[in-house]
Amino acid sequence: MATRVCWLGHASLLVETDGTNILIDPFLNGNPKAAKKPGDVPADFILVSHGHPDHVGDTIDIAKRTGATVISNYEISEWLGKKGLTKVHPLQHGGGREFAFGRVKFTLAFHGSVLPDGSYGGNPGGFHLFLKDGKKIYDAADTGLFGDMKLIGEEGIDLAILPIGDNFTMGPDDALRAVKLLAPKKVLPIHYNTWDLIAQDASAWADRVRKETSCQPVVLNPGDWLDI
Repeated sequence: MATRVCWLGHASLLVETDGTNILIDPFLNGNPKAAKKPGDVPADFILVSHGHPDHVGDTIDIAKRTGATVISNYEISEWLGKKGLTKVHPLQHGGGREFAFGRVKFTLAFHGSVLPDGSYGGNPGGFHLFLKDGKKIYDAADTGLFGDMKLIGEEGIDLAILPIGDNFTMGPDDALRAVKLLAPKKVLPIHYNTWDLIAQDASAWADRVRKETSCQPVVLNPGDWLDI
């Protein structure tokens, strides 16, 4: 089965690969741009990049319903265990692990990470996925620009998923610089237009990517799919 990605709105994503459903940062309840309800999404694995409510989102309810394994940093994994989840796997920056669908590497991200109840959420991160069909996806999650994106890009990226909303993350200018450092084949913008504070013109940004790089930008509406 070919790998494909659905943007569910904000920073929430669903990756289908080799018969496996990988849900990333499932913020659906309370998300004005969400394409699906928590009860409607499949999940064999859930990846949580950091502790903010718009990323932890509906992880607990979805994991209890589906039996999914949740992959996150150590601190969030411990917190989820205290909330009743038994299938959790901790990672930390630079570390990776093989799972049924391929390898997950936890990457740097420059952001914050406080859990919904105020608990310490450890350090935020992104995810570099090395899937069994050979495809490589890098989800930067919430982050500012950083120079080590060049090193991440050297490992190979078929699809980079980058925030462009500004204010809390990279804005369009720095996201364009990130594309140049990462050199992915395709790039998908996320984390914009959920609220007025992070409103951006993704099509205008995509035009800049086409003009200034060899990368193919793909702008989706929430609920749309992209074949990798």
